[in-house]
Amino acid sequence: MADHQLQALSGAFQTIEIADEHGTRRLANDIAMVLKPGDVICLSGDLGAGKSTFTRALIRAFAGEPELEVPSPTFTLVQTYDLPRFDLSHFDLYRLEEPEELEELGLDDLLETGAALIEWPEKANELLPGNALWIQITQPTDSDDHRRFSLYSDAPHWQNRIGQSLATRSFLGTAGLPDAERRFLAGDASLRTFETVATGSSTAVLMRWPFQGDAVPEAVRAYMEKVHLARDCRAIVAVGTELRNHGLRAPDLMASDLENGLILSSDLGRDTIVVDGKPVRERYFAAVDVLAKMHGEAWPKTVSLADGGLYQVPDYSADALVAEAALFLDWYVPKVSGKPADESTRSEFERLWREALEDISEAQTGWVLRDFHSPNLLWQAGAEGTDRIGLIDFQDTVYGPVAYDVASLLLDARTDMDEALETALYDAYLSARKMQSAEFDEVGFSKAYAVMAAQRISKILGIFVRLAERDGKPAYLSHLPRMLGYLDRVLDRPFLSDLKDWYARYRH
Repeated sequence: MADHQLQALSGAFQTIEIADEHGTRRLANDIAMVLKPGDVICLSGDLGAGKSTFTRALIRAFAGEPELEVPSPTFTLVQTYDLPRFDLSHFDLYRLEEPEELEELGLDDLLETGAALIEWPEKANELLPGNALWIQITQPTDSDDHRRFSLYSDAPHWQNRIGQSLATRSFLGTAGLPDAERRFLAGDASLRTFETVATGSSTAVLMRWPFQGDAVPEAVRAYMEKVHLARDCRAIVAVGTELRNHGLRAPDLMASDLENGLILSSDLGRDTIVVDGKPVRERYFAAVDVLAKMHGEAWPKTVSLADGGLYQVPDYSADALVAEAALFLDWYVPKVSGKPADESTRSEFERLWREALEDISEAQTGWVLRDFHSPNLLWQAGAEGTDRIGLIDFQDTVYGPVAYDVASLLLDARTDMDEALETALYDAYLSARKMQSAEFDEVGFSKAYAVMAAQRISKILGIFVRLAERDGKPAYLSHLPRMLGYLDRVLDRPFLSDLKDWYARYRH
């Protein structure tokens, strides 16, 4: 590393001694897992230091393709990989004649949507971003394979991310998987991150869920508390354990570190109950069987944890249900009207929703997984009965009207559910429940189903607009027509006429 760069940075925040090439590939894997768009990694070291080995390993790990061809861009200076997560550009500046040539290569443009890995960064002088991660590779002994990796950056986010990733590797070591290959796995919109952990032909799923604490703005934290969204992985352990105890297919817990938010669980695969964007009848009917089984049994409000602690399943209170539905006011109404909802509108909305919820206050309650829909229902080919449906993403489970999960499944936000299929699934659910008990209240369930469906649809319409407007994910807007169609379908009940009239005024 050039002297001026060394002088500009504080000392190395991490120094790692690596005994062999396998260790180099493992470190590259660990760093690849925490890359984000806009990141720059500068690799410094003499010829033969191991920069090429590290670079190939990182790019392959980031791409999730162990055999990916990674040629050296010595003559082209830059090679960009168009990858599912985001673009990754590999620069080799050894033949760079003037530092200003880096600008001609389009580094700034590439960093708008991707990340960059730069060999021989010294050639660029001070044209590289000040928040880059510098990795200096040295050979401190006569050993051919021994390398020392010194990591430099004054950016706290690099120190935090690298520290978390190395801690994750240590956790895998304690779980008996020290050399497992880590691969990025798409997750959700929370702070949780997911990876597949591969050893040979066997895979597991690693979830990293740091305690949210100060990372979440106060307003968001207040909303999470009001609607009872889980804030740490204790919820996953508790709910998953109880689901398995009831004979349902939740991932097996292989190892956990609750203090640091790490969970290693069995991998239930990627097949859902939707194929090519369309619902598969057999799979949806199997999911109905799961719900019928759940709703025919008693579920605890307090779950004992293996460490002796207790987990309290929150109540899905009227306050929580109204707060969720109000996302329609917060995001959807301003989008279509061009102005925020006024206090009078909010007051009327809350009154109507509290009346509707009071009308179903005697409906059956139990565990509500809350996101019982196609992305979270994994098809287990070759299994039988309720084992055919693997359950994930259940950490926000609450105790409330069981009709909610039925509505979540039958009016799936991610795929078109025609009325004929909805009716067939609904009838299958009723039939299963009547077989369980002659006392099943079909009329009461029908009302609860309609109210819960309208509540969930309202929430989702708000969330999808929020994802588009606030989070820069406009693709979610394509789901709005489907959800509005569902809303028309469920509000067409005489006892929901007042809500129907309200939505008619504010949905356009």
